[in-house]
Amino acid sequence: MNYPKYLSLPEDSFLIYRFTSAGPNGLVQKTVTYSLTDVENVYNLGFGDYDPITKTIDDLSVTNNGDSHKVLATVASTVSVFMDRYPKAKIVVSGSTPARTRLYRIAITNNFSEISEDFVIFGYDSDGDWERFVTGKAYEIFLITKKENEHALWKQD
Repeated sequence: MNYPKYLSLPEDSFLIYRFTSAGPNGLVQKTVTYSLTDVENVYNLGFGDYDPITKTIDDLSVTNNGDSHKVLATVASTVSVFMDRYPKAKIVVSGSTPARTRLYRIAITNNFSEISEDFVIFGYDSDGDWERFVTGKAYEIFLITKKENEHALWKQD
């Protein structure tokens, strides 16, 4: 994504990334996590405000720091770093609310040509079907992987 980004460094496992949003509501710690699901090489991308006291992530908070493009660009940049470390991974992304899922769809649409250079994106629609991402179509979940992994996505053992 061709937007400014915050500095985000991964932890040793490359499964957790932290950065700080700065704006009118102050400095807010953000965390991006990649959690392995029950399906081999499929990770869930989690994202939200980090509470250092409880050590939890609030994926429903609204920071209102006026930096949403920068925050989303930072989250997107973690995908590339993560995929460099875990090249066979598939990443599942869904917003914590329908509005956030829509925001992710808009961000994917606005940056689709750049994203498509290295990645393939699928959407899961309300009919219960996976398909290649189509701009303008609503999806409940997104699946992102490197282009070279596409052939193995739906392979059954």
